[in-house]
Amino acid sequence: MNETAASTNVEEPISEDDWAAAMGEQATAGTAPGPGVQPAQIFEEFSETGGKLPAPQGFDMIMDIPVALTVELGRTKISIRNLLQLAHGSVVELDGLAGEPMDVLINGTLIAQGEVVVVNDKFGIRLTDIITPQERIRKLNR
Repeated sequence: MNETAASTNVEEPISEDDWAAAMGEQATAGTAPGPGVQPAQIFEEFSETGGKLPAPQGFDMIMDIPVALTVELGRTKISIRNLLQLAHGSVVELDGLAGEPMDVLINGTLIAQGEVVVVNDKFGIRLTDIITPQERIRKLNR
């Protein structure tokens, strides 16, 4: 946030260029896959259709349905006694470790993992691993 925005308590909107610049910094910092590394072929290629997804009949109806996206840092279980003792400044220990990927859930279902990024004082998440449907089914069988 710049001085003007801070003094008027108005936030600057984050533009697509800011996110693109952040992704460019990642590439120059060497955290992006190196040359010759191909992305995993998780999803079907649609190059024959000119880059456009072939929409099944009626598929457009569901495109605007909202879903809940959650990024989870970690979890814990505490007793009601400890819950009632929480006060301003209390620290609750989570099972997630510092530096490990965070879970990305859609409507409560794990779909990806990622790392936190900050652009213009706003948090975002860079996806580092997409959970395939086969992996989700394997986790259900455990």
